[in-house]
Amino acid sequence: MAILLPGGAGYIGSHTAVELLNQGKEIVIVDDFSNSKSEVLDKIKQITGKDFKFYELNYLDKESLEKVFEENDIEAVINFAGYKAVGESVKKPIEYYINNVSGALVLLDTMKKYGCKRFIFSSSATVYGERKEVEYTEEMKRGETTNPYGTTKAMIEKILEDIYTSDPEWSIGILRYFNPVGAHESGLIGENPQGIPNNLMPFIMKVANKELDHLNIFGNDYQETKDGTGARDFLHVVDLAIGHIKALEKLEQEKTGIYVYNLGTGNPYTVQEMVDTFQKVNHVVVPYQYTARRAGDLPIYYANSEKAKKELNWVATKTLEDMCKDSWNYVQKNSNK
Repeated sequence: MAILLPGGAGYIGSHTAVELLNQGKEIVIVDDFSNSKSEVLDKIKQITGKDFKFYELNYLDKESLEKVFEENDIEAVINFAGYKAVGESVKKPIEYYINNVSGALVLLDTMKKYGCKRFIFSSSATVYGERKEVEYTEEMKRGETTNPYGTTKAMIEKILEDIYTSDPEWSIGILRYFNPVGAHESGLIGENPQGIPNNLMPFIMKVANKELDHLNIFGNDYQETKDGTGARDFLHVVDLAIGHIKALEKLEQEKTGIYVYNLGTGNPYTVQEMVDTFQKVNHVVVPYQYTARRAGDLPIYYANSEKAKKELNWVATKTLEDMCKDSWNYVQKNSNK
């Protein structure tokens, strides 16, 4: 019995693959390397000392995907194959809807055909939309999403609800991520996007590594935060990966049902705190300048993760210092490769 990881060579998928293998689980990874590198597979094996099956394919290719189900006894699927850049989704909405929504439909239809009805979905805090509340709870209704990326996540959540309504034999976990950062402590796997990054930590790393000359901090006059810069719930990627293990255990225990969990620390860090901590723990300089607020940016929001703590026995344990230290360790070990 194996766990299938579409997009398992990507940032969050690779870290979850490591945790699954460390738990003694059998995994199968499928990936087309559109947003990842093949060398990550060897690094997963290096970290864990364990082997696994891999298929190079796009999960939109139903015929190839069915071959994976034919050749393996798949007991559950954790889907990491979605495109994930908010800014890019605004420029390429069609590509995002095809890959994220159509891909999920192909995957779920294939699962149904082969009688595999245990599914964990990588969702996002973006499904809450813009709202007055700063602490997000799972009981809140999905909001008006502000970009195609977020809309794809909200659409797939609704699709999963409809699937469960139609067939209550499904066991579905929806995990709403907040802001994953960091890397595996080995420095072998992590996040280093190509070009100009969309997210804060990769941007800080590229400035520290002198690939970019400075960081723009968008707004330092938010009255709602401790230092005027925007505040977000940043979460170490290893904590996030462990959240998937806990969710899988929940689905195995409950057998059927649909469950939604926030995965975040519940402790918002400001952009200024992130920059200052990165400089302090890594003994590097990150030049930055304040600039105007970006349209649509909220001053502050963060997760209420009490439900995950209560039902999954999951709590984020890694600190902001860990996030900054592990991120920089990964860059130092991989910047010349």
